[in-house]
Amino acid sequence: MQFSSRKLLTIGHSYIVPLNRRLANEMARISGSDWDITIVSPLALKGDLRPLQLRQDQDDRCVLEGVSMRWQQPTHLMMYHDRLREILQQKWDLVHCWQEPYVMSGGQVARWTQPKTPLVYFTCQNNPKSYPPPFNWIETYSMQRATAWIYAGQTVANTLKQRRHYDLPTRHIPHGVDVELFAPDLAARQKVRQQLEWDTGDVPVIGFLGRFVPEKGLELMMRSLDQISQPWRALFVGTGGMEADLRSWGARYGDRVRVCTTVRHDQVPQYLNAMDLLCAPSQTTKRWREQFGRMLIEAFATGIPVIGSDSGEIPYVIGDAGIVVKEKDQTAWVQAISMLLNDPDQRNAFSKKGLDRAHSTYSWSVVARQHLEFFDSILERSNPLISLY
Repeated sequence: MQFSSRKLLTIGHSYIVPLNRRLANEMARISGSDWDITIVSPLALKGDLRPLQLRQDQDDRCVLEGVSMRWQQPTHLMMYHDRLREILQQKWDLVHCWQEPYVMSGGQVARWTQPKTPLVYFTCQNNPKSYPPPFNWIETYSMQRATAWIYAGQTVANTLKQRRHYDLPTRHIPHGVDVELFAPDLAARQKVRQQLEWDTGDVPVIGFLGRFVPEKGLELMMRSLDQISQPWRALFVGTGGMEADLRSWGARYGDRVRVCTTVRHDQVPQYLNAMDLLCAPSQTTKRWREQFGRMLIEAFATGIPVIGSDSGEIPYVIGDAGIVVKEKDQTAWVQAISMLLNDPDQRNAFSKKGLDRAHSTYSWSVVARQHLEFFDSILERSNPLISLY
């Protein structure tokens, strides 16, 4: 007996960036004709650096549906216009929602998905929170409607499995990284270092990638670098409210410090290649702890050794492929950075471990296959006859 392709709808505001569509596109590639996949993305969003517009990409393998948005900021108030309702009223075998179940857009998906269609949320919420109305009501409504949920890391599971309405089928599936785009590249390393006017000498470059905000540990990183006696250079890539503080601090070191705020997402691999080690000194606050640390797996794939704090999910992401330091222990941070600066062989060993971890655990092909296997198991639960074919 011949069966038609199953229809999967995957929804997420991050899909507006082509690189973030890699999960859906990889699922389409792996599944072949088994799954017919459609992506829903906002038509436009206010990005950190510039306004974002949805554009078809040459690597897209899925149908791409753009929906206009209302109330884009803050993110938990973001809502889709009624076009999403029309899409969800079509026949789907499964709906995958890459929006948190407590936010307005997550509630819209729960409300508009047809009653008999399995609905799976992907969540990164790893901080215990008591949401005020209406967000607590939205979370309850969404999870009562949900069929299953996927969590990005162990700290998410530790947090959410204790909450009401999360006693559903679930699976740990991490974020992924494009191991073709993020890869060791000597030419890119030389090009960026030349642009930064660091193409002479062999001084190690200590890097940071992410938001320039206090919880990312920039104050600790600057104080730690102040105490490093070995030669070093520092490269900060990102944007945020602490840009002026970074530039003021960096001015004391002249051309040893570069703060780059105009790097596009597709240029990040080149700048990672210019680094000799990456620091992720995230600091836990009452309202936040590191949910994953995507910069870590991007550094792994690029062959860059990492030092991370023990905030949130970072220790689970790093495993034995880097160094984990107590987040507030400045002395330990100075020692860890100094050790790697002094030991190229250890940097090389961590580089190899990180590359292996990126390919075996975090590559999109691995992550996409885990999603498809979970989706198959959900459909088999709802229709046991599927497993017979």
